[in-house]
Amino acid sequence: MIEALAPTTERDFTMLPEEKQRTYRRIQISHMQGSPDGPWFFIIGRNDPAENGFRLIGITDTSMLRPQVFALQRGKESIGLIASEKQAIDATLESLAAEDGRFWPKADKYWNARGGSHTDGGAFMFSLTKQKSGMALGCVDKFGKEISDSELSKPPIGIAIEDMVTKTAKPATTRSMTLPAIKAALPKLDQAKAAELICSLADGIENDDAVDKRVSLLTSLLDDRYPLGELRRSEVSELALRTLYRIFDSLSRIGTDSKSRYRLLRSSDVPGLKPPEKRDCVLAIDSAGFAAEGDEGLSRGIVGAYGLGWRRITIYRMAGQRFVGSGIGKDSRGLRIDVYGSSGDYLASGLDGAEIYVHGNAQDQIAQIINRGKLVVYGDVGQTFMYGAKGSESYIRGNAAGRPLINAVGRPRVVINGTALDYLAESFMAGDPMNGGGFVILNGMQIDGDGNVTEQESPYPGGNLFSLASGGAIFIRDPESKLGEEQLNGGRFVPFTPADWELIKPYLEENERLFGISIEKHLLVHGGEKFPPTAIYRKVRPVQTTALTPIGLE
Repeated sequence: MIEALAPTTERDFTMLPEEKQRTYRRIQISHMQGSPDGPWFFIIGRNDPAENGFRLIGITDTSMLRPQVFALQRGKESIGLIASEKQAIDATLESLAAEDGRFWPKADKYWNARGGSHTDGGAFMFSLTKQKSGMALGCVDKFGKEISDSELSKPPIGIAIEDMVTKTAKPATTRSMTLPAIKAALPKLDQAKAAELICSLADGIENDDAVDKRVSLLTSLLDDRYPLGELRRSEVSELALRTLYRIFDSLSRIGTDSKSRYRLLRSSDVPGLKPPEKRDCVLAIDSAGFAAEGDEGLSRGIVGAYGLGWRRITIYRMAGQRFVGSGIGKDSRGLRIDVYGSSGDYLASGLDGAEIYVHGNAQDQIAQIINRGKLVVYGDVGQTFMYGAKGSESYIRGNAAGRPLINAVGRPRVVINGTALDYLAESFMAGDPMNGGGFVILNGMQIDGDGNVTEQESPYPGGNLFSLASGGAIFIRDPESKLGEEQLNGGRFVPFTPADWELIKPYLEENERLFGISIEKHLLVHGGEKFPPTAIYRKVRPVQTTALTPIGLE
C-alpha cells in the first residue's frame, strides 16, 4: 500500500537491496499509473485483525511538497501523533495534558519524513496491540525498524505537569544558585526535586536585575543541551518554559504606574499601548488571546509596538500564531524579538534588519524573502525554510525539513548543524561567496538531550542537492566523502581551500557561541582524531552551463 501511493524512485531505488528492488518494481508496474501527484500526505487508519490491534500509518509525498511531522511520547501512557505541522501536535498534547495527568505537554521525539527514502521509507506506522497488561504502542518505519531515541529509553515522567508547577514546594535556597550549579545538580535529582529547583526560580524576584538574571538562566536551561541523568529533556524544557511564563505574567501591565523597565502586554491592552519610557525597556507580549493572523493577530500587535518605539520584544505562550516579525518595514536594525512557545508559520518572513531568536523548534515557511537581519533557532525548522531569501545570517541548531533555501538570491549565509531532507538550495542564485555572495554550511551533526554531539549517519540523505543552482555554494561537513556525485543535480564538487575556511570560520565561531557546537572539539574531529578543515569540509558549486558562459567574439 505504501509503495503504491509513494513509489521509491531515482537514487533511493538504487540504494535498496536487490530483493526489495524486485518486489517494488512489481508493485510499480501494477500501481505506478495510479500514484497521486503531490503535494499530499496520507494518514491511514486501519484495523489489524491478525494482531488484534489497530494501526495508524503516515505516508509522505515523495516530492517533499507537503510537510508531515511525527511525534512520540512515552510516559504513564504512550502516545504517537501524525500531523501536517508540529504546532498541531503541540496543541494536541497541551490540551491532553491540561485535562489528563497521564500526558505531558511536549513529545519526547519529533521528526519529519522524506517520502520514498531508502533509509526509513518516509512512512511510519504506529500500532496498538493487545497485551496482558493492556494495549501496547509500537512505532516502526516502512522497513519495520523500531523508532528509538535516548530520551525514550529514560524513565517516563510520572508527575502531571500541573502538579509539578503548582503544587511543588519552592525552596528559597535554590534561588541564588548559578547556572553551572543548577546544571550540575539536575542529573542527581528525581523528577519532583528537579521540579522544585526549577520552579523556585520564579520566586523572590524584587527588581529588574533579578528579572534579567532569572530570564537569562531559565532561557539557558531551555535552550542548552547538558547531561540530565534520568531526567527527560522534554520535562526540564517544559518546566523552564512554564517558570519563564510565571515571571512574564508577574510583570507590570501596560498602563500601570511602575518604574520597571519591563511591561506586560495582553491582547486586551493593545488599544492602550504606549511608547517605552526608555530605549532599553522590554515589552513582554502574552500571545494567549491574539488571533493566529489578520488585523487582530499577534503579528500586527508586534508591528504596532515597533512603530511606537519598542526595540526589545519578548513573545511568550505562543500557540501557532503566524507572521511574527513580518510587516515591520524597511531597515528594522536594532530590534530584537525573543520567541517562547510553539511558534507558527512564516516567522521572520520579509525581515529587514531585526534579530529573532526562537527558543525551540520553528515551523514551516519561516524566513521567506528575508532580506537582512539575524535568525537563531534552538531546534529544527520545517518545510521551505528561507524560500526566496535575499540575505541575512541564520543559525539552525537542528535539522531542516524539505526544500530549504529554494530560489534564494543575494547574500543569505546559513548554518544548519543537522541535515536537510531533500532539495536543499534548489535554484540557488546567490552569486559568488568570495565576492559577497551567499552560501549554506551543512554540518550533518546531531545533539541528543544530554548534550552529546555526534555525526549523523549521512550529512545529507537526499538527492537534488543544489538542483538547477546558478550561484552560491554549499559547504558540507563530509570527512568520509559519503556524499556522491549522483546526489548533485546541477552542482559539482570543487576543492575546499584555506580561503574557503577563512570565509566560513567566523560563522562557525558564532555558531559555537550560540549552540556550544565546538569547532575544535566537534566539527574538526572525526573518529576521535582531529583533522584540518580541508580534510573535513567539501565544497559544492553550480555547474557552469553553456548558456551562462561568456563567449569570446572574433
